Amino acid sequence: MKSSEEIRQSYLDFWSESPRNSKVIPNSSLVPSNVQGGNTLLFVNSGMFPIIPYLTGQPHPLGTRVHNVQRCIRTKDIEDVGDNRHLVLFEMIGNWSFGDFTKEQQIEWCLELYVKRFGLDPKRLYITVWAGDEVVPRDDEAIRLWQREFKKYGINAEFSEDIGNIPSNLKEGEEWKYRIFPYGREANWWEVSHSAGEPGGPSSEIFYDLGVKEREQDQYHINDDSGRFIEVGNNVFMEYKLDENLKYQPLEKKNIDFGGGFDRIMFAVQNQVDVFATDLFQPMIEKIENLSNKQYKGGVELNEDTKAFRIVAEHIRSSVFILGDGVIPSGKDQGYILRRLIRRMVRYAKKLGIENNFSKDIALIVINKMQEAYPHLAENKDLILSEIEKEEKTFRITLDRGLRILKTHNYASQDASQNESQETKINGAEAFNLYETYGFPLELTLDELKIDEKTAEKITEEFKSEEKKHRESSRAGAEQKFKGGLADQSIETTKLHTAHHLLLAALQRIVDPKIRQKGSNITAERLRIDFNLDRKLTEDEIKQAEDLVNEQITKELEVRRVEMPKTQAEQIGAQMEFGQNYPDTVSVYFMAPKSVIEGEEWQSPEIFSKEFCGGPHVSNTKELGENGKKFKILKEESSGSGVRRIKAALI
Repeated sequence: MKSSEEIRQSYLDFWSESPRNSKVIPNSSLVPSNVQGGNTLLFVNSGMFPIIPYLTGQPHPLGTRVHNVQRCIRTKDIEDVGDNRHLVLFEMIGNWSFGDFTKEQQIEWCLELYVKRFGLDPKRLYITVWAGDEVVPRDDEAIRLWQREFKKYGINAEFSEDIGNIPSNLKEGEEWKYRIFPYGREANWWEVSHSAGEPGGPSSEIFYDLGVKEREQDQYHINDDSGRFIEVGNNVFMEYKLDENLKYQPLEKKNIDFGGGFDRIMFAVQNQVDVFATDLFQPMIEKIENLSNKQYKGGVELNEDTKAFRIVAEHIRSSVFILGDGVIPSGKDQGYILRRLIRRMVRYAKKLGIENNFSKDIALIVINKMQEAYPHLAENKDLILSEIEKEEKTFRITLDRGLRILKTHNYASQDASQNESQETKINGAEAFNLYETYGFPLELTLDELKIDEKTAEKITEEFKSEEKKHRESSRAGAEQKFKGGLADQSIETTKLHTAHHLLLAALQRIVDPKIRQKGSNITAERLRIDFNLDRKLTEDEIKQAEDLVNEQITKELEVRRVEMPKTQAEQIGAQMEFGQNYPDTVSVYFMAPKSVIEGEEWQSPEIFSKEFCGGPHVSNTKELGENGKKFKILKEESSGSGVRRIKAALI
């Protein structure tokens, strides 16, 4: 059986080899940064995220063919963890062509990778393609190419308009001829948002038949929710661009973006029906078995113990990776998600009967398993272990406090033996308040009060109603907070991106040369920068930093992007992003007088800012002052232990 380490390396080697000759790019921090063209999400959630500037025209330092394995977080999947496939942290394999090789080459190489290198049975592979609409026709080219490639493996792969035309089991699938199915805009069309200037195009997904179902469906097809077919790869063919009238126009240089969930590929490769049965999770599962004195059942049949095993293992792994990128538990942003994961993990460990602190021991297993691919985990081991243990201990105190609150408020037990006329002394809103204020889970409230099943249903319904209101309120706030879009390269956002560089340089000159960026968020309305400092800025420091930025705007500094070896960039003192890995060739943005830029005097003391970055920026700082605008610091506050936050704008 091929191990995850072997498959990960075989993927990287495959694309590096001739005739592909692609370059490996380092995986980025889970925490989005300035490098990635404007931070608009809490976490990097796809392999594409760090690549966005290059898909929209920015030249990549390593050329037109690149690939990597990227660590990702998707917080929307937290509540889905517990089945056989959903994860919060996952690895995404990806490869990209920036106007280089064609759809024909990509499809050929893609099937070769999955069949010859990964060792997957081609008779268990199925494909989706763009179905077409009144705007963009069906992707008949992809259909033809997939059919041609399947024939190389002795399979006559026919196209079917009926997406339900699938085999009933694996045996029937061995001779099944219908393997290519059409899906519409929701499933097989890619674009960030329907905005002028953005690229888009049809996608073609690869599915693998596990042969077993987890959920019953009214209609079965390869992209349903039954769990039988799992998506193991997706090719996006960026062939169009939206013009000013939001009409699709063909791109002169067509890009290709491929992504595949590494964890899901692994349980297909290792012939499992459960991602937690792969070698990525087995060492953790075995440790949880020892701690709980229970046996992990696995498979697709879900029970409470199986769900708890999976949540504990997944959430510890996710927490280790988030901690490894410098995030610590807190009440907001990335720190809030981390805290939520750790606390959910502790709750489900309690369901398994694990009462003593254990997270540190399993976290060490994760580090040992993943450190070869992610060396930063070993480098930050002490921080990871201390913070996860600290948060676990704190939450156990929270749980105890919740029990005391229940007793203090004298909430009544409500079991079936009680008089039906007796009113419940807790309702769903109060239970939600206990959860939101003290972190006390609903299920523990119901257990402790011995709520009967009928009453529990009523309380749970009320609880979910309150929770929905809270989520809608939070989502509305988040939409404003992250307004601007993943690939926002509007004029105002570009100006603030440039101002962000000026502000960092100003803080280093005015406050402390050791200041480094720890996070950022840039929209069309304002910029935000987090930086290391263990004290509050004085009013005088804020005023001086503000004045210094405005001075550079009036000096009309030239802004120039220069590609250079990373070693040279480090030697000249270019600023690097916290937690980022960089390729051997990097992009550095300089802001300096025109004479310095034209003379390429990259070590000149007249350079105000030099920083690793992927853009976008204005060409001259005078553009920031158009229409009489000035740089203004709006707010300075704490953003965690040893971290300060500034919000600023051009007004």
